[in-house]
Amino acid sequence: MPKSTPDFFFERQCCGPVCGVDEAGRGPLAGPVVAAAVILAPEKTPEGLNDSKILSKIRRELLLNEIIKNADIGIGIAEPEEIDRANILGASLIAMRRAVLALPCLPDKALIDGNKLPDLPCEAEFIIKGDSRSLSIAAASIVAKVTRDKLMEDADIRYPGYYFAQHKGYATELHRNQIDKLGPCPIHRRSFAPIKLLYS
Repeated sequence: MPKSTPDFFFERQCCGPVCGVDEAGRGPLAGPVVAAAVILAPEKTPEGLNDSKILSKIRRELLLNEIIKNADIGIGIAEPEEIDRANILGASLIAMRRAVLALPCLPDKALIDGNKLPDLPCEAEFIIKGDSRSLSIAAASIVAKVTRDKLMEDADIRYPGYYFAQHKGYATELHRNQIDKLGPCPIHRRSFAPIKLLYS
């Protein structure tokens, strides 16, 4: 079965401004979860928008530049402490709400990737696999992914020895080995195994 290509089908169901919302960073052992909300102008939509996970790093960064020039963007971040308090789903929804509220104007509707809705002051609809079905969500997935990657590259400088720039906080063998060697640092998620085992 061929992979779907995102389009404006869902956006066209609403007359007013529509934003797509997606997050990056639910699975890592360290770092924040980052959400983005994007309102695209149909006549200025960058070519090649798709789920950020299937795009190369270079392609994502090129598309981000085009999105910044041609769309309204909001960013929302939930830090590791919030993830530990609210769990990763709750923190992801908090970040999504912050992203929508950070837009220059409140949209009439928000299209949310996944199967849960954040608490928003506008109409919202969740779309499973939305980053491969909605252009607005695909754009948000790119913004969220590139933003979070850059935050983890900054963390690599602040916390040398964990190699955050390489694995972005995911549970790679290298990352797990460095946790065993150095112990967790301030941006590790205490509620995530194997970090949690160190505090039990």
